[in-house]
Amino acid sequence: MIVFDQKHVRKKWYFDFDGELFQNFCSGLAKEMKKTGIALSLVRNREAVVTVNSYADLLNVVKLSSPDDEHMNRCVGHIIGKSGHLDILEDISTAVRRVAFAPETVAPSSEFRKVCHNCGCGC
Repeated sequence: MIVFDQKHVRKKWYFDFDGELFQNFCSGLAKEMKKTGIALSLVRNREAVVTVNSYADLLNVVKLSSPDDEHMNRCVGHIIGKSGHLDILEDISTAVRRVAFAPETVAPSSEFRKVCHNCGCGC
């Protein structure tokens, strides 16, 4: 899991990816995934900055890669499509599980999906 830095245009969509809540979430998710044989690690990329003006942009801040499944740098929005509850932790958890357990359900990058806003994932 890669988390980019953010430039917030609208404070409504601010989420502290450096905060204790997110760190505890990642630790718990990594422990849960490890029980099923899936390794999950968190990497911060502070050189790449995503301008956050909407919830879709916030989803673009988090990317997942699973080279064994041929998924490289897919943003959470590409993986899950439309968010059900606008809950970033729930959406990240859903995306991680989808890539880990059902990678075939993630749409190919070539499929037209209006979920990304120039995040660089290719969708």
